[in-house]
Amino acid sequence: MSLAVEEDIPLSALLREGTRADHGAANSEDFIEQLMSGALNRAAYADLSAQLLVVYEALEEAGAAVRGDERGAGLVFNELTRVPAIEQDLAFLYGASWREEIRILPATREYADRVREVSGSLPHYAAHSYTRYLGDLSGGQIVKRMMKQHYDLDGDGVAFYTFPDIPKIKLFKDAYRNELDDLGLNDDEVAATLAEAHHAFHLNRVVFTGLAEIHC
Repeated sequence: MSLAVEEDIPLSALLREGTRADHGAANSEDFIEQLMSGALNRAAYADLSAQLLVVYEALEEAGAAVRGDERGAGLVFNELTRVPAIEQDLAFLYGASWREEIRILPATREYADRVREVSGSLPHYAAHSYTRYLGDLSGGQIVKRMMKQHYDLDGDGVAFYTFPDIPKIKLFKDAYRNELDDLGLNDDEVAATLAEAHHAFHLNRVVFTGLAEIHC
């Protein structure tokens, strides 16, 4: 019997503790540290936003598929949809022709390809959804504050980190974790979720490395 079953540890807690080191490593990437400190420029932030578009297009396609899963439908929240917000940011950061201006890194395409590859699996979707959306609602709010402070972005350009349909973020995060914990995954599925969450952080860090090669 697995530790998760023996001790009845909720999946959200397993993910939080199991990815703590991954989260710290991602935040310590040169690109993120320099972006957050104000050492880079708006172009670096714009480049990051372009990468996010491709990842979230894949993630939200996967979410649409999960809506048809009896167990996983409750894990897909309309309030979390990010693609329109990213497109809004890119239009502000690059101008009306942003689709022709943005550059997508090979590492970003690999990340999006992985999300699409596993999109039919609820455990794998749960891993990617957790690492991205809860990150946006947590550390992402600090990113928003730092981007506004360092790169003269006051409202415009940070729509991605703004959730107008979520008035109380803490309460929403609690509701999200409850849905995650109630998925009813078996031991093998829990293991797959944890493994995929580690992989998601790895893919994210490779994107940061690619951005650092350009901007740092």
